[in-house]
Amino acid sequence: MSTQGSDDLAGYMEPGAKNVTLIYILYLVGFVLGITPLIGVVIAYMNRGRGGWPDTHYTFQIRTFWISLLAAVVAFLLAFVGIGFLLMIVIAVWVIIRCIKGLQAASRDEPIPDPQTWVF
Repeated sequence: MSTQGSDDLAGYMEPGAKNVTLIYILYLVGFVLGITPLIGVVIAYMNRGRGGWPDTHYTFQIRTFWISLLAAVVAFLLAFVGIGFLLMIVIAVWVIIRCIKGLQAASRDEPIPDPQTWVF
């Protein structure tokens, strides 16, 4: 026997709009909790390659995670010279903009036009 609640929860783990949205939200919650982007990138890796428009979002999300992690390491090292704190703010704004753009596209069931981009 399956309940409506378990069916709704299962939708968040299957490739599609709910799953893509969940990952973007996990990235944004990461500014408060810290660990949630790691959970998000694992989910993105698990669902990538299954085809359809969500695949572009998974690629975009995976690249967002790794580029921001690399930039955060550089910013941390530069923090000892003084410019790193400004770079951390720029990285945060970059991640927020990418997540908002991705959420907008996902709400319309649209793919990311260029998931390989380094910009927005």
